[in-house]
Amino acid sequence: MSNWGATNTDNETIQYCFPNNNLSCTKSLKPGAEYVIVYIFISTISVFTVFLNLLVIISIAHFKQLQTPTNVLIFSLAVADLTVGLILMPVQGIKLIEPCWYFGEIFCSIFPFIFYVVVTASLGNLIIISVDRYIAVNDPLRYPVRVNTNKAVFSIVVNWAFSCIYSFVLLYESILYPEKNHTCVGECILFIKLGYIITDVCVTLVTPCFLIISLYMKICFVAKHQAEHINSLSDKKAKSEKKAARTLGIVVIVYLLCWIPYYIAALTLGQDSGDSLVINIMYWILCMNSCLNPLIYAMFYRWFRISTKYILTLKIFEPSSEYFNLLMQEK
Repeated sequence: MSNWGATNTDNETIQYCFPNNNLSCTKSLKPGAEYVIVYIFISTISVFTVFLNLLVIISIAHFKQLQTPTNVLIFSLAVADLTVGLILMPVQGIKLIEPCWYFGEIFCSIFPFIFYVVVTASLGNLIIISVDRYIAVNDPLRYPVRVNTNKAVFSIVVNWAFSCIYSFVLLYESILYPEKNHTCVGECILFIKLGYIITDVCVTLVTPCFLIISLYMKICFVAKHQAEHINSLSDKKAKSEKKAARTLGIVVIVYLLCWIPYYIAALTLGQDSGDSLVINIMYWILCMNSCLNPLIYAMFYRWFRISTKYILTLKIFEPSSEYFNLLMQEK
């Protein structure tokens, strides 16, 4: 178990996190320019993430035309990404550069729980989205019957409930007994047993990867087969479904690329690395994924670009703006 501020160098001055507390951890002061640069970066990325995901949430919530089952799932993913920008990014960024924990013992036990709930829910959303796209491409005629908004909402509720229960089971020792892993005041360490880490790898990486990759391989196969036998009447619909599947496939790939480095680091460094610099950087990479998703939507979804224009120009406050046709020029 490491102790924040325990290392001293010739260029650093050792001080206490809480000078008036005899049990305080020590901290090493670094050059002020380093703090300023990192804080500016953290603030910029956090604000950008919140702003972009708010655009996604407002777009889907306001415009009736966008309230499809698939977009309801994207809405849930954007809510998780918004939480990352509002809470996880700032706190994780501060943990990356500050040697002391100033948010109190209660939040120290709650923060990892929030983190795991959000990232697990995000992964669950991607699995549900993959199933949705598979049904849309593989069985387009019965898709409106098999998938509707109510079923999408139900799957989202189940997903978030599972994420909460799973995260509590995984972290219950840290949540209920946070003081067990603290050696001084001003320290916040997440300690997870190696067996739990391996279980987490299976539940939130290996199994989802297998499911998602299998579904998207089937989607690509079906889409290619349909392209060879397509007729003019269904051409536009088929192209739209394939474009949606391709876009969400990119979202999934980016998500997995952000997840894999964390698990490699966690398994390589072991169970006592909860506060190490490498783990904190891997956490930050996970958080960065929440900023990338809306950018992918902006690149591939014309409806998102149009709705963003309406939001930023305040046209959403016009009468009956929720009925604007955003898909008229969709290609």
